[in-house]
Amino acid sequence: MIGHTITNYSFAFLMSFLISVGATLFVRKVAVRFNILDYPDNARKLHASAIPLMGGLAIFISLFIALAFFIFFTDIIWTYGYIKSSYIIGIFGASIVLMMGGFLDDKYRLKPRKQLIFPILAILIIIFSGIGVNFITNPFGGIFRLDSYQWEVLRLGGDSYRLTPMADFFIVLWLLVMMYTTKLLDGLDGLVSGLGMIGSLIIFFLSVFPPVNQPGTALIALILSGACTGFFIFNFYPAKIFLGEGGSLFIGFMLGVLAIIAGGKIATTLLIVGLPLVDVVLVMARRLFIEHKSIAHADRTHFHFKLLDMGMSQRQTVVIFLLLAATFGFSALFLKTVGKVISFGLLSLVLVVIISKAHRSS
Repeated sequence: MIGHTITNYSFAFLMSFLISVGATLFVRKVAVRFNILDYPDNARKLHASAIPLMGGLAIFISLFIALAFFIFFTDIIWTYGYIKSSYIIGIFGASIVLMMGGFLDDKYRLKPRKQLIFPILAILIIIFSGIGVNFITNPFGGIFRLDSYQWEVLRLGGDSYRLTPMADFFIVLWLLVMMYTTKLLDGLDGLVSGLGMIGSLIIFFLSVFPPVNQPGTALIALILSGACTGFFIFNFYPAKIFLGEGGSLFIGFMLGVLAIIAGGKIATTLLIVGLPLVDVVLVMARRLFIEHKSIAHADRTHFHFKLLDMGMSQRQTVVIFLLLAATFGFSALFLKTVGKVISFGLLSLVLVVIISKAHRSS
């Protein structure tokens, strides 16, 4: 068996990267062949011509092909027993559901209510696979138990499947927030794929060193980072392919699931996606309470559009956005829980100031 060495981690990243490059070229041809394209509208869709969708399928393919290699030919995934076979099956099944929903939306432009069906199904699969959070650390001391109330609903092969209402509700809320943060962020070339690339790399470093020390989780995160990097080459401005509905949801989904498996590293992951998350919350609040519009209403009030309105190019906007995400994300590797909360508050304040300045200048 191959041990979990630096060489093997490097090989995992390189493998997923190369598969992603090939898969992206293949998926792009398929999308063009079946006319699954995104057409510009000169408002929010700024590309000059129709761009193929379904790019998330390329990341999905490269992730699970590379992961399958390490499952069947190495023992890294199963080291220390943090990753169970039911987890892998659950993640794979949930990912297929997201890919199916993404294809249907890219092809037929589903209404928001119908789009929601697939993320909910994916989350239920994750819960049933046994992936969950038993408690949340209180930044000021102690913990909040989420598994105080639970009931066994099924037993298969010696595994007990339990209903834990508070923990399950938290998983539903957490994964929906993660998925819709990346979905709503997907407005500029390379923005979400770049966030996936950086976010999964941070989770890799978090998982490979003490106190987490989970080689299996680290490997999955690094494979995801390689897959996102291979796709990012074709997705950065000017994009030759877009993630599509399934891809934008899939990246948030994977980051959310990896955060759970890595020991409930919710605060760390919040810092990774803190910038887009705060942006989404502010935009949703404005639509609901100020403009009295549906939260699904599309406009140009997101942070990245404000940077464009301030005179920045698409490339500059994406690079600044990703640098901010990387800075706050990597800072989480060295901060205690209270420090992460303070950093998240600082990030929120910075974003509010920038958006306020953008509103005044527009």
